[in-house]
Amino acid sequence: MTDAAWSSQVKWSADGLVVAVAQDFQTRKVLMLAWMSPESLRLSIEEGRAVYWSRSRQRLWRKGEESGHVQRLHEVRLDCDGDSVLLLVEQLGGIACHTGRETCFYSRLIDDRFVAVDPVLKSAQDIYGKDGEKPDLGVK
Repeated sequence: MTDAAWSSQVKWSADGLVVAVAQDFQTRKVLMLAWMSPESLRLSIEEGRAVYWSRSRQRLWRKGEESGHVQRLHEVRLDCDGDSVLLLVEQLGGIACHTGRETCFYSRLIDDRFVAVDPVLKSAQDIYGKDGEKPDLGVK
């Protein structure tokens, strides 16, 4: 697949990345935010699954490579400014967050603080193993 046409339409940041928002393709619930490089976006399109760029590890990160919670790609959209992409995905297993919740946006501002309002569907220990610590995949 040649990426010259679509890649030139994206306003990549100074470090060669673009913000990517993952949204459930059916419910339209926002699942998570991550970063993509030209290569990760190209691979996402080619493989039909979300592939992100890990800023801390400086490497590609296929969503679900540790947890099994793969995001099957249905559609890619570019925002009006060209500086962010929207991935419409099917979240396999129903868990997008490393905390075991459906979405990474599980905290709601109530009065003067953020409070976790969505339930944990599966413990981090059950997802990631013995110590329950999520591997550092660089999603910030």
